[in-house]
Amino acid sequence: MADDQNCVAELEKVDPSSEDGVDAKPDRSSIISSILWKKKKNAPPCPIKTTRDRVPTHLYRMDFEKMGKCIIINNKNFDKVTGMDVRNGTDKDAEALFKCFRSLGFDVVVYNDCSCAKMQDLLRKASEEDHSNSACFACVLLSHGEENLIYGKDGVTPIKDLTAHFRGDRCKTLLEKPKLFFIQACRGTELDDGVQADSGPISETDANPRYKIPVEADFLFAYSTVPGYYSWRNPGKGSWFVQALCSILDEHGKDLEIMQILTRVNDRVARHFESQCDDPCFNEKKQIPCMVSMLTKELYFGR
Repeated sequence: MADDQNCVAELEKVDPSSEDGVDAKPDRSSIISSILWKKKKNAPPCPIKTTRDRVPTHLYRMDFEKMGKCIIINNKNFDKVTGMDVRNGTDKDAEALFKCFRSLGFDVVVYNDCSCAKMQDLLRKASEEDHSNSACFACVLLSHGEENLIYGKDGVTPIKDLTAHFRGDRCKTLLEKPKLFFIQACRGTELDDGVQADSGPISETDANPRYKIPVEADFLFAYSTVPGYYSWRNPGKGSWFVQALCSILDEHGKDLEIMQILTRVNDRVARHFESQCDDPCFNEKKQIPCMVSMLTKELYFGR
């Protein structure tokens, strides 16, 4: 953390008896100079600027003791009643994300095969922790999904019910701090055929003065795909979205702003990935991630 800097300037004190002069009546300019010098000498010192004062208002403060907590919920196996298949490749995602967020300074915890109740309990308890010394909070959900829903191992739960624990009126120690949610899951059953532009293994899909802050402010949702569409995952390498996200964070996580990072993730997924499946209905399909931001400032992990 940068120490507070005192901007008080030490004025050089000069003994008039030691200066050379002239045997003449002082002109008006010298009298004015003398008066101004006395005023400057008696001027109050500049106020001390704190670290908070020095952070530009368009940037989130990151000069906290800790970066913050990152919770990764990795759901691979599902109860038979759900009808959901095993999510092969998701452990690759969880491992890559753990290393990536830890390198950014987060305290990372991974939870595997959580029920809906377990997911709710984990995030509720996390929201009740004291985040006063943390710069932000992050959560990654790896699972099957539908539009606005995420699967626990035993069924579905609304994504909003999980994220609502961190609203400004419920989690006061994260007020005005970024709350980041990365969601790798299907959001529907539509497939993107792509369109021709000029310029491997079979894949699977994941189905100060007082003022008020909106309770939904300072959230960021980074979805692996747009509403209504499948999200693709490779059993051997992991999901397209997480592969791209970790790659860009490793390259630029400490020098680019979060929206720049996610824009590059969008580009990489859009250009570098295409499904390869034996079933022609699922072959040569594309995907584009989607971000929804309620952030109120720019976010740099490296600051």
